[in-house]
Amino acid sequence: MKKGTDYESRQAEMIATLESRLHDPGVISAMSRVPRHLFVPQSLRSSAYDDNPLPIGHGQTISQPYIVALMTSALELKEDDTVLEIGTGSGYQAAILAELAGRVITVERIPEIATQAKERLSKLGYDNIKVKAAESKLGWENGAPYDAILVAAASPAIPKVLVDQLKEGGRLVIPVGDRHRQDLLKVIKSGGELEIYNLAGCKFVALIGKDAWEE
Repeated sequence: MKKGTDYESRQAEMIATLESRLHDPGVISAMSRVPRHLFVPQSLRSSAYDDNPLPIGHGQTISQPYIVALMTSALELKEDDTVLEIGTGSGYQAAILAELAGRVITVERIPEIATQAKERLSKLGYDNIKVKAAESKLGWENGAPYDAILVAAASPAIPKVLVDQLKEGGRLVIPVGDRHRQDLLKVIKSGGELEIYNLAGCKFVALIGKDAWEE
């Protein structure tokens, strides 16, 4: 195998780095089972296991592995959970979620990206993921309520429309802030109130739609 394309050893290095920063064996194990290099453009595959976001076209990115791990861990997923993801992108985050939860619905607003992700996830055998074209209203009401919602794009505030799609006790993880920098928030719906925890600073592409940013 050519230098720089020994994906197995590069993935092992990524996992070792994640283990040093995040104490969640279930999430770490899930990430060890998903080949990240298959979710990035061919020209960037030598960098697939670096702890950095990478462009995937159309102004979108695949998130930094540590952020994927942190967001996934914060959802506290169980094997019978139903999860909504907003912002499919390459499909990598959806694959990680599908390793841990029973059912994943993921929505994407860019048709070309949605089609590519659907084909990729199908080829890899993820039959518990449904890729949907995003509608004007955030989320996917037909599958609600959800045990957990992960938003892979930045919102100016916590969208009420997504809180409404959570079950009681459900968890929402979302970047909130301006278009340049955000705080990664964990939101728990509890007794009609919201428990909010700030997990880390972050930077995501903008969440486009009603209750978020305009195009």
